[in-house]
Amino acid sequence: MSEKICLFCDKDDPTKHRIIAENELIYSRWDNFPVTPGHAEIVPKRHVESFFDLKPEELKQLYNMLFQTKVKIQEIHTVSDFTIGINEGVLAGRTVHHLHVHIIPRYQGDVPNPRGGIRNIIPGKGDY
Repeated sequence: MSEKICLFCDKDDPTKHRIIAENELIYSRWDNFPVTPGHAEIVPKRHVESFFDLKPEELKQLYNMLFQTKVKIQEIHTVSDFTIGINEGVLAGRTVHHLHVHIIPRYQGDVPNPRGGIRNIIPGKGDY
């Protein structure tokens, strides 16, 4: 049986990825199913599932790539606010088992009431 290629390990396939930027250990890409215009992902080049398994240099380069990608998003979209998140595990909603950090631009009116941010991902649990 052939092993399925990991989506994020197959980064050089332009039919799957629109690469924004990259450095030695990390790359950023536009999300294939964006929540808002400009939704991007920061991805380690090494196959790693958990944020907590990143090596110190990967963590440093991921942090730098996050900022570089934010700047690129702002060059294209008029946006100042972002939601940054990781689905760390299946119960947290991860469906691709290769670490990726979402950077989601937030726009006026994109949700009726953004107060509480991630607290509103479970209906009724974060209502204020």
